[in-house]
Amino acid sequence: MTARGVGDTRRLLRRGELSAVEHTTAVLEAVRERDTLDAYVAVAGEEALRAAGRADARIRELGADAWHTLPLLGVTVSVKDLLQTRDLPTGRGSLLPNDRPREDTPAVARLRAAGAVVVGKTATSEYGWSASTVSRVAPPTRNPYDPRLTAGGSSGGAAAAVATGLCDGALGTDGSGSIRIPAAFCGVVGYKPSLGRIPYVPNSADRLAHQGPLARTVADAALLGRVMAGPHPGDPDSGLGSLDAPRTGRVLRIGWIEYEGTTDEVRRVTEQARLALRAQGHLVEDVEVRCARLYPALVDLLAASEAAGARPEDDEWADPGRLEVVRHGRTLGGADVIRAEEVRQGLRATLRTVMDRYDVLAMATVPVEPFAADAVGPPWAADPRDLRWLAWAPASYPFNMTGQPALSLPAGLTRSGLPVGLQLVGPVGGDDLVLGLAGRLESDLGTPVPHSARVLEPAAAR
Repeated sequence: MTARGVGDTRRLLRRGELSAVEHTTAVLEAVRERDTLDAYVAVAGEEALRAAGRADARIRELGADAWHTLPLLGVTVSVKDLLQTRDLPTGRGSLLPNDRPREDTPAVARLRAAGAVVVGKTATSEYGWSASTVSRVAPPTRNPYDPRLTAGGSSGGAAAAVATGLCDGALGTDGSGSIRIPAAFCGVVGYKPSLGRIPYVPNSADRLAHQGPLARTVADAALLGRVMAGPHPGDPDSGLGSLDAPRTGRVLRIGWIEYEGTTDEVRRVTEQARLALRAQGHLVEDVEVRCARLYPALVDLLAASEAAGARPEDDEWADPGRLEVVRHGRTLGGADVIRAEEVRQGLRATLRTVMDRYDVLAMATVPVEPFAADAVGPPWAADPRDLRWLAWAPASYPFNMTGQPALSLPAGLTRSGLPVGLQLVGPVGGDDLVLGLAGRLESDLGTPVPHSARVLEPAAAR
């Protein structure tokens, strides 16, 4: 049997139709035998089976009450290979050595403390630099709907694993769209929380990076997010809340954004989501958000951060594409970084004003369809020397720069059978508002299932 998602697996375990050891064993075997998309770079062993055994003992002792204090008991999760784990190596998608302590990051520790079983590490680009999952240490992660195409990135391994039933849920990271882009390309839910809602240790000085879940349903993503949320002394941004009063009304004011370069097929699919929002009674109107020099500012912030942690003697071992970003970073001075920060502050002010008029923003998560599996972008953005490696995803990185919560929800399929994501964005701290709207919209849009996501019946039901 393969993973059905957090909610379904919990129901099977609660009814006694499945044991945690059976489930974990089957998932580990499926990863080893059926990971044809190269979603994983490391697979767990005895530690995972021991954790599953402890889960079964707890279930035998407490029955359904076991999930009151351990909401993820017996559920399988994967962890992106950028994040440290105590029992599995962390390569960070790189040939360069990783000298960070071999211990669980706070989010991983909280998943385990809630009863989750970590089954492996999923693929990433080197240090998560690109929005595809191409590296020098593993084959590119491929799309579950068409293996010739990319799964997106840099949490592409996580998205492909969830889509194909090789884990119930996944932990990813998102510095410029790296959860939401692969979620859109692979037809799953990807949730980037507000900055600081889930602690990121070690904290990133550029304040762009977030951690968050990828899952089959909004409810699964919300549960995973709640488990991982909360302050931590290692992340000074963790626990930050919104200054805005919560908005809980079911009829919402929604600003609809369409970015330049949106393809006809992406527009056709997301238009159905716009109609569904209006059918639910929400007020939807077009809005345009302008911010001069936004992409160059992002490039300078990312490049300065990459260069700060890169030693020249390591250049020969670095990913060639990421090295172009590092080289640009080495040309920047303090004044350049301050100017980029001024652009960020301008964007924050602009979007604060926009969010005074709208409860939620909605748009296509990615305005283009998946491109070749071994590329870092569409043909016009595939050469890192041009520093356009993220320019094709203009709907994602602005909300890293502002720290707003953003969720990608499957919106449907193109005529060629590729998934399209709808992105919902709320005010800083408005995570529950975004999750609530996404959950209500999910049933109207449906969830696509790739041909490669073969979910088998439990042994007890055969």
